[in-house]
Amino acid sequence: MTQPGAILQGYNNELVKYIEDLCMQKEELNKQIQQAEEEKSKLQHEIQALNEQLGHVSENLDQKIALRNDLSKILNEAETAYMKILDSSRTLLNVLKKEVGDLKHTPELKSN
Repeated sequence: MTQPGAILQGYNNELVKYIEDLCMQKEELNKQIQQAEEEKSKLQHEIQALNEQLGHVSENLDQKIALRNDLSKILNEAETAYMKILDSSRTLLNVLKKEVGDLKHTPELKSN
């Protein structure tokens, strides 16, 4: 009867070895899971910080675009007004040239 006892003891030793191996694998896997969870948490914090930074940059960009649009509108209005002034000045100059030319042909100015 010693032989079945020895066989049973061999099975028991092998089972204990497999159970210990499985426990070690579980511990290693737990460490890897913990590291992955820490990395995930770190990345989530970085994403949150980057999203906040993106929000600030987007807001700043929107303000600058609005300001640029306002400046473009003001510049266009100023250029239009300036062109009107130039046109009016040209018209005034032409009128004055004509008037002066007409004055030179009047008899009163020719005698002086």
